[in-house]
Amino acid sequence: MPLALGTFIVPLIVACAMFMENVDSTVIVTSLPAMARDLGHSPITLKLAVTSYVIGLGVFIPVCGWVADRFGSRKVFSTAIGIFMVGSLLCAASTSLGMFVAARFIQGIGGAMMVPVGRIIIFRSLPKSEFIRAVNYLTVPALLGPVVGPPLGGFITTYLHWRFIFFVNIPIGVLGIWLARRHIANMHEEHPGRLDWPGFILSAGGASLFMLGLSLVGSGLVSFGKTVAMCVVGAVLLAVYWLYAQRVERPVLDLGFLRIPSFNASVAGGSLFRIGLGAVPFLLPLALQEGLGMTAFISGSITCASAFGSIFMKTIISRVLGRFGFRRTLIVNAAFAGASIAVYGLFFPGMPHWLIWLIVLVGGVFPSLQFGSLNSLAYADIPIRDIGRATSVASVIQQVSLGLGVTIAGIVLQISHKVQGHPSIVWSDFWPAFLVVGLFSIASIPVTMRLPANAGEEIARGRRGTT
Repeated sequence: MPLALGTFIVPLIVACAMFMENVDSTVIVTSLPAMARDLGHSPITLKLAVTSYVIGLGVFIPVCGWVADRFGSRKVFSTAIGIFMVGSLLCAASTSLGMFVAARFIQGIGGAMMVPVGRIIIFRSLPKSEFIRAVNYLTVPALLGPVVGPPLGGFITTYLHWRFIFFVNIPIGVLGIWLARRHIANMHEEHPGRLDWPGFILSAGGASLFMLGLSLVGSGLVSFGKTVAMCVVGAVLLAVYWLYAQRVERPVLDLGFLRIPSFNASVAGGSLFRIGLGAVPFLLPLALQEGLGMTAFISGSITCASAFGSIFMKTIISRVLGRFGFRRTLIVNAAFAGASIAVYGLFFPGMPHWLIWLIVLVGGVFPSLQFGSLNSLAYADIPIRDIGRATSVASVIQQVSLGLGVTIAGIVLQISHKVQGHPSIVWSDFWPAFLVVGLFSIASIPVTMRLPANAGEEIARGRRGTT
């Protein structure tokens, strides 16, 4: 394959997978109220559909690199797209909450392998001189997904049926598999080493039980005692893994990276911010539809405004970091990001749609700056040889944090609804949930304040020099 064609076609193939994942995640949250009615459950209970997907991602992301090395990147990538498509079809065919949650978990398994393995394919297929151009191609679907997803999901849900949203992935997935088989070599390592199976079982089992237990709190699907037991067992398994990881040479998740201040601030401290960030895609469409009575289409047309704010910030983030540095940016912007999330709780019936759209647009700016800064800072002090292993740790903690955001928002919304005693969910039930998740962003400030003033200075200078 000519180099110029490879620089375009390989990222395009990975972009097919990324576009599938981004569109799917934004489409589904717009359609949750309609799904809940058809499946006979409260819209809040459908948070299980979001967290089950995140659990699938978090469980399998740590092993995707080893699996690609063992069986070949093209084979694993194509199989992952196929698994994601099967999960999509099962979602469309679901007739119960349990079946739908299981189908979302299967989608999560496919998603965990698609994009990370796709990135591996890019960095192994192209010379380093082509990396920046290839990654630029790859960012297009990441930007388009949140723009296209909400209004598309809203349109299909309002004017067709929510089940049709899961067929959107099928032609994209078929194209991705066909292109992968034609243009990607099945590269793999001769001796990938042994997978840390004990560590994988402990970490995956612990995270899954803990997250699932929290998601079931207040759902009425299982008893409170069982949900507490799941959370306790999950927490114990995670604690055992922490002790285990200190004693093995190459654990599946090397928590030793958290001793690096910049990585700790980005991943551990940033997890508090991501809890708030993860809650918004679930909470905002629910507030607009159930609280303010909007159709799914109007709701989706409004929620996509945050994506435009995010795109704008991506064009100036390098200048902001170059001017103020990571530490000051993260401290000040955490307060703005938290406020931009909390202000959604002030929406009320009769509020002009254009004003809500404008607030959501601005609300996409500050979280985007925080998210981009945290992701850049994570690798400021990581040796190149350890980037892959550090990425596994960061990815799992990020996904768990985003899932926790949905779970916490759902729990606070349930409590608010019961305390206020409304027969059904109304607009005034939402402000405590938005306030709580907004405060999580602000709670990340004390962690960030421990950073040295010049943290990530080389990256900030480099970013400034490239703009």
